[in-house]
Amino acid sequence: MKQIQNFINGEYVTNVSGKTYEKRNPVDNSLIGMVHEAGQPEVDAAVAAARAALHGPWGKLSVVERCAMLDGLVAEINHRFDDFLQAEIADTGKPAHLASHIDIPRGAANFKIFTDTIKNVSTESFEMRTPDGKTARSYGVRTPRGVIAIICPWNLPLLLMTWKCGPAMACGNTVVVKPSEATPSTATLLGEVMNKVGVPPGVYNVVNGFGVNSAGSFLTAHQGVNGITFTGETKTGTAIMKAGADGIRPVSLELGGKNAAVVFADCDFQNAVNTVTRSVFENAGQVCLGTERVYVERPIFDKFVAALKVKAEGMKPGRPFDHDTKIGPLVSKIHQKKVLSYYAKAKAEGANIVFGGGVPDMPEDLKDGCWVQPTIWTGLPETASVVREEIFGPCCHIQPFDTEEEAVRMANDTQYGLATSIYTQDISRASRLATQIEVGLCWINSWFLRDLRTPFGGSKQSGIGREGGVHSLEFYTELRNVMIKY
Repeated sequence: MKQIQNFINGEYVTNVSGKTYEKRNPVDNSLIGMVHEAGQPEVDAAVAAARAALHGPWGKLSVVERCAMLDGLVAEINHRFDDFLQAEIADTGKPAHLASHIDIPRGAANFKIFTDTIKNVSTESFEMRTPDGKTARSYGVRTPRGVIAIICPWNLPLLLMTWKCGPAMACGNTVVVKPSEATPSTATLLGEVMNKVGVPPGVYNVVNGFGVNSAGSFLTAHQGVNGITFTGETKTGTAIMKAGADGIRPVSLELGGKNAAVVFADCDFQNAVNTVTRSVFENAGQVCLGTERVYVERPIFDKFVAALKVKAEGMKPGRPFDHDTKIGPLVSKIHQKKVLSYYAKAKAEGANIVFGGGVPDMPEDLKDGCWVQPTIWTGLPETASVVREEIFGPCCHIQPFDTEEEAVRMANDTQYGLATSIYTQDISRASRLATQIEVGLCWINSWFLRDLRTPFGGSKQSGIGREGGVHSLEFYTELRNVMIKY
């Protein structure tokens, strides 16, 4: 039986309590292995190791030396590409073509983008005259924040973990990672790569477990942690923000969303259909930037609904390595139950079910997997549960609109503000809406097109702070002013 252990101070360790939990494959619910759940002793050890590493060889490296080591990580992740691919797929069940084109390449690239950034960053410098007629120069110095707690989600485990480890480590911090309890494998595997390329012990640590009364809450409450970064549900983010307040420790939060696509009649119709299809159904809808609300201008509403239905009908579920698999399972039985509860709510609230709404018919050996159908609804009011609440599954509600103002009002009628996508050939209109829809990211005639040098984050209850490129430095470093009189 595979044992998924905690990684602390450069070693895989068993926990003091001996407490473990099952990790199952969402494709068929088969047992993958046993995960060693970290308790307070393991979290204490991980934070202590990270603190010691700040003052050891890691803390004495120059920026160039540190970045060269992290660039070695990129090469080694790519060298072990298949190992990471297998681990990610075992945890998530996602199609291999998706993980091999997005998750693993981006998981590696996240280190490279931030080593390139940190090597070329500059700070302000000013010269002034002193009262006694001499000269002084004032300049800024960026120093590592310290020990960073990284709390990761389960939808893009490696990618979203290294999105935070990359800038944290490039800036000279040390990290304690708490992966989702559902997807511990790639974070644990990365420990081997850290050792292989010579990252000093204690710089990268992994504690496995759950949130409340487990590794997550022990880590965020730990006063040896200097900053907390989290991607996940808004409810959990609220709890983490409260934990960070104890000790006045900064937090960076990328939280939930109920993202809207706005499709105008003058759009490139086929591009809009194809792109909205991706934004609704990719990764079985388990993408924080995914679309769950679609607003379509009335003249093309019926045509658009019919076209999206055809796309949904073609989303064949299946095994990750089957070439004709278009959509994988949800990550766990718990999440499957949640999504299916929303499918039931939509039906109870009177939705017109254009397609889906249940569990697909699967081969006998896959029937116990975490499958749900791609689902499209119409006909619900803006007050309906599935229109207002984040579901995080392969589903959307499509609603017509008549005016630009109406589209903006409906898109903004949510507690969230993560992302939107706008489809129109009128660039003036697109530019107007980009400033009026209250989100952190706005795509025009595209979706999930990312330049990693740009700011990433949400507004309203979708998060606090921005990460990406130089913007990550605001969280992962302390900016110190130095004044020299001469």
